[in-house]
Amino acid sequence: MRKIEKRGVFCLILAALLGLGLLLFCFRFVVDGGDWASYPYNRHLYDNQGRLKGGVILDRDGDVLSKPAEDGSGRAYYPDADVRKATLHAVGDQAGNIGAGAQTAFADKLSGYNLITGAYSPLGSGNYVYLTIDAYLNNIAYQALGGNRGTVGVYNYKTGEILCMVSTPTFDPANPPDIDPDDPQWEGVYVNRLLSANSIPGSIFKVVTLNAAIENLPDLFSRRWTCTGSTEIGGDAVTCPYAHGEMDIEDALAKSCNGVFGQLAVELGGKTMQKYTDAAGLTTAIKVDGVNTSKGSFNFEGSENQLAWAGVGQGQDAMCPINMMLYMGAIGNGGKAAMPRLIEKSSTDYGLPTGIYFPKKSGKLIESDTADTIADMMHNNVIETYGQDRFPGMDICAKSGTAEIGPDKTPNAWFTGFLRGDATPYAFIVLVEQGGGGSSVAGTIASQVLTAAVEKGY
Repeated sequence: MRKIEKRGVFCLILAALLGLGLLLFCFRFVVDGGDWASYPYNRHLYDNQGRLKGGVILDRDGDVLSKPAEDGSGRAYYPDADVRKATLHAVGDQAGNIGAGAQTAFADKLSGYNLITGAYSPLGSGNYVYLTIDAYLNNIAYQALGGNRGTVGVYNYKTGEILCMVSTPTFDPANPPDIDPDDPQWEGVYVNRLLSANSIPGSIFKVVTLNAAIENLPDLFSRRWTCTGSTEIGGDAVTCPYAHGEMDIEDALAKSCNGVFGQLAVELGGKTMQKYTDAAGLTTAIKVDGVNTSKGSFNFEGSENQLAWAGVGQGQDAMCPINMMLYMGAIGNGGKAAMPRLIEKSSTDYGLPTGIYFPKKSGKLIESDTADTIADMMHNNVIETYGQDRFPGMDICAKSGTAEIGPDKTPNAWFTGFLRGDATPYAFIVLVEQGGGGSSVAGTIASQVLTAAVEKGY
């Protein structure tokens, strides 16, 4: 009798495990079924070279960026070669090397996969996926980069639509070159630098240090400093390119004084600096329509001198550009911003919608009052340092950055910020690797791209 009871209990346990396993499978099937179906070895969706056979990718204006070739030989792309290069990292390449490109990241949406019919669609061969980017604006940014490595991003911080996403180096997906992985000119060519690469932020990080100082140092706006070009902190020098003279905090931001912001970082302490860096979202990976961005890393430990350099965006600081762009959007939008997104809409061949895409808000990245104060100070940067005439008709708030990346190397150039106004809620970021001056190089690119964006009016 006891043997029968034990066997009964054993059978019940097996049945329970089987039921749990079935529930887990059903859950994973609902959540991950699209990813399973869109693996490149699925010959219903991909040809023998691993090229997606169905689905059309368009920009926000309806310009076709990628579609199945009429002769069945892989994918066909936009007719202009420069536009193809400018949109490569948004669209993807035929071989699927660019994992964050739409052809790979949104393969399930392009294929027409659904829970009922799977990858087979009675309404046509694949879906139409409209991206939020504008091919025209991407081409403006690509031309403005002038062959330099880097990235340009512009997004609407109220709707989340990424209007511009360019990463270089790039190539023509319709005529892909033979890429030698050991050739320096192709370093990182498959990486979307806006979404998937971390870089030393340099002086654009001073906005985070300023955020912490405003909320923790009550007398900040009554202080004055004198910069001689070098400030001793922790027994070693924190240097500036030249002597800035006497300044208040607004001047220190406009002149980007390393000495002042290094001292503030040390006074605030490593724990406070880490707290505000985390709150700004710079150490968290975000999802852009399911595409995971890279996670930033900052080290505020070590000596006082190391902390000072970390507080001005040097040392071991590294961040993903899109996270800083989101933070800029939050400052421009009073503390929170729409999360960046790449899909505008999707539909069948017959125009029936296949998904619902709507803005999602970030958490609070900065206090509202602090955001307003920093916005005014960043606008003063433009008036006093960068030149309002370079951004005609724009209520622009910006911060430049020059990030040292090693001895005997030209610094990286950064320019980031946002436009105010209901008609132009755009946050932006520009990185030019080994570009030199932040304002002179990256700022010039930002001016060209923003001018085009404002003129078009999204």
